[in-house]
Amino acid sequence: MASLGTPRDAQFIGQSSAFLDAVERASRAAPLRRPVLVIGERGTGKELIAERLHRLSSRWDEPLVTLNCAAMPETLIEAELFGHEAGAFTGATRARAGRFEEADRGTLFLDELGTLSMGAQERLLRAVEYGEVTRIGSSRPIRVDVRIVAATNEDLPRMAEQRKFRADLLDRLSFEVITLPPLRARSGDVAVLAEHFARRMAIELGWDRWPGFAPGALRLMERYPWPGNVRELRNVVERAVYRWDLPAEPVAEITFDPFDSPWKPVSSMRSGEEAGDAPPPPAPAPDLGAVEDLRAAVDAHEKAIIDAALARNRFNQRQTAKALGLSYDQLRHSMKKHGLL
Repeated sequence: MASLGTPRDAQFIGQSSAFLDAVERASRAAPLRRPVLVIGERGTGKELIAERLHRLSSRWDEPLVTLNCAAMPETLIEAELFGHEAGAFTGATRARAGRFEEADRGTLFLDELGTLSMGAQERLLRAVEYGEVTRIGSSRPIRVDVRIVAATNEDLPRMAEQRKFRADLLDRLSFEVITLPPLRARSGDVAVLAEHFARRMAIELGWDRWPGFAPGALRLMERYPWPGNVRELRNVVERAVYRWDLPAEPVAEITFDPFDSPWKPVSSMRSGEEAGDAPPPPAPAPDLGAVEDLRAAVDAHEKAIIDAALARNRFNQRQTAKALGLSYDQLRHSMKKHGLL
């Protein structure tokens, strides 16, 4: 199992081959000065890969400077990257170094790269190609020695084809491309990560020991698609431990949607997605001619119906109960009966 601790949060943990391959690729690329692109869905750990690339390089004791390109207004992004002189624009009362100068001899991590304007991309291209930046309002270029790591969840080659991203900049930034697998593709890692986050939360709450997860709760987490990936998993696990009132017993209740409530405003639900608008997909009908044990056949069909309804409602138990015309307690009783909890 590989893990990477950072000063802020040690959550880069896993043992699946898909995960380990990405970590190994980052480790091999780390000693080089070449730029690296990190691609992945939200919550997959792109910033942690950037930190690994920096910490394992010869620049480890120099600055690691981060800029979230999506968080800056288009009018300020160039000044933030390249700096400005006093009087360069309204409000620029004094000269200021940009992120490139701050990262000199170190690493500059550009998150959400795909949101950069075409003008900023053009200036970034020159900085990458010539190792020079020019502050806004100045005509004097400044030499910088910066290793660039950039991250995005966008399809940059497609954006380049659509002329939304400069193809020449993409060529220069893509010496190495590390694509992080989503959590749903990391076989076995959900249980490992859930255990890590849960133990840490139990310590924070002052529990004497970590009792583990009930088999049904762990099974629900392993089947969930995790659109928010590791970041979402951490929230789900920590919330489950925090809400559990029986620290001597395994945690058995998992809430994937923190907004789930019987008093949830109807207006907040998108059209066609309100729980119960459509029935869950029907469970496959049993072969009536082959039934030899009526009770077992009925139980198997009931389990299949509940299983399909849970999947359709993204494992939200309250919405599933409503879709099946059951009370929440009735659904929980059936789930326990059939080993789904």
